[in-house]
Amino acid sequence: MNWSVQLLLRSLPSASLSVLAYHRVLPAPDPMLQGVPSVEEFERRMRWVASNFDVMPLGEAVRALRADRLPKRALSITFDDGYADNHDLALPVLRQIGLPATFFIATGFLDGGYMFNDVVIEALRQAQGPHFDLSDLGYGRLPVATENERRQAAAAILQQLKYEMPRRRHAVAIEIATRAKAVVPSRLMMTNKEVKALYDAGMEIGAHTVTHPILARMSLDRVRQELTDGRQQLEQITGAPVRLFAYPNGRPGRDYRREHAALARDLGFEAAVTTAWGAARPGDDFYQIPRFTPWDRPNWRFGLRLVRNCLRKPALA
Repeated sequence: MNWSVQLLLRSLPSASLSVLAYHRVLPAPDPMLQGVPSVEEFERRMRWVASNFDVMPLGEAVRALRADRLPKRALSITFDDGYADNHDLALPVLRQIGLPATFFIATGFLDGGYMFNDVVIEALRQAQGPHFDLSDLGYGRLPVATENERRQAAAAILQQLKYEMPRRRHAVAIEIATRAKAVVPSRLMMTNKEVKALYDAGMEIGAHTVTHPILARMSLDRVRQELTDGRQQLEQITGAPVRLFAYPNGRPGRDYRREHAALARDLGFEAAVTTAWGAARPGDDFYQIPRFTPWDRPNWRFGLRLVRNCLRKPALA
């Protein structure tokens, strides 16, 4: 490893918590999912993380941070949504290296469900060029002749579609797949048994709502129902309390607001995580814990960006 990065890592603030956020681990690189690591890349990265950080379960790290007894270079690993590859590919790597992780599960997609974003990505992967006309749906006439164009088209659609309400979001995704004559993915998400297997393997399970909505677009009563129902379902699966929550999409102000952080606290969660960049420190809002995962392939660049992130003050709601 680059010695300058090693020295910078040793100089990190002693009372700061870095939290990595993943969604998936793939069997092999996928050009439609460029930021997602293959299992080989994930294993290399986790070995580097294990050798340079004190990796802790997120719940334990939060309690240590509250008590001002966090070890130097503390880091937690998290996964969002509940993809089957979390169980099939990520879990064996984590167990082999001896690392804990926290898995935030959107319960409405377990046991054969699928998320709207995966439907859209598969539709664009299979769309026939040179253009895919979705003008009547509000997405324009999209070029899809090349791999890069298909990837950009999917990203453009999802940036808009994710802010629709869940029922509308699902219907539009299915319509796009139908027009592309695409096969809808049916084995992307975990089963209840696989979630339980994660827990039984010593991993931490956190709530991530039922339908993965943008909380800022919903009434507070509906948000309360999403948080409560999602947690109850996970507690039934694991037989254990669920104490942590992750905001869907997670951008402060746009995807969730301060009242949602207050609601998570009032519902009895110990902490909640966002997708704001930065690191958590004593005295911070434990219901707006930042997360940041550099996508740099070389470890020295990954480490350098993590160091810079530890010094960043997160912009919260």
